[in-house]
Amino acid sequence: MNAPAPSLLELQRAVLRSVVARDDAKAGAHVVADGIEPAARLGIYRNTFASVLTNALRLSYPAVHRLVAAECFEGTARLFMEEQPPQCANLDEYGAGFAEFLARFPPVAALGYLPGVARLEWAVSRALHAEDAEPLNVARLAALTEDEQARVRLAPHPGVGLVRADYPADAIWRAVLDEDDAALASIDLASGPVWLLVHRAETGVEVSRFTEGAWWFSAALFAGRPLHEAVAEARCTDSHAVLAEHLAAGRFAGFSLAETS
Repeated sequence: MNAPAPSLLELQRAVLRSVVARDDAKAGAHVVADGIEPAARLGIYRNTFASVLTNALRLSYPAVHRLVAAECFEGTARLFMEEQPPQCANLDEYGAGFAEFLARFPPVAALGYLPGVARLEWAVSRALHAEDAEPLNVARLAALTEDEQARVRLAPHPGVGLVRADYPADAIWRAVLDEDDAALASIDLASGPVWLLVHRAETGVEVSRFTEGAWWFSAALFAGRPLHEAVAEARCTDSHAVLAEHLAAGRFAGFSLAETS
């Protein structure tokens, strides 16, 4: 007696296991025996799957790709996709965990700066693909009462992100993409951590360095902390100037008011 036909979900899971885990047992049993052998057919899907995802990672992480060379990148990408296959069909969303994967991947352990460069590149990719949103009209804030202004929770623009790196990831990223070997050679890897803001402006994605205090203050604002709390707990002495810069640059898309206790 023939085995009952699998449900669509069962078949999808079997094919997923085939292309990701290289286990053809279940999927191969349901391939029609006509022409190419089942294992060869599934191999075509597997190679296409790997090629498409590797290319998606290459587009999101161009500097990482150049820093480790193509062969190493492709091998790393294949191991990453086996561990973390995509969860949705939008390939722009794929690769969020790549930086953390690199941070614990022994073959690139000597490149301590690599995870930081990857975090920056993912933030740049997220900014590039973020949905459009009108920047907050500052006049709306000016129209609030003093009490309301203290309770403001600002909402970041979708094209804004923050990145902290132990190495000068921004300088490495720029030098690699500009193919500037002299600039790359002159980078002092021992210069300490960098605190970066990524913002999609009208002219493209901008990456700016902030002081540690201004970065943490910005993180509090982008996380929606009430304005009076963020200012009171700021680790920088120029919090008002930092806030003004963000507002002028259009780095917020809206606001709400925190409830009174």
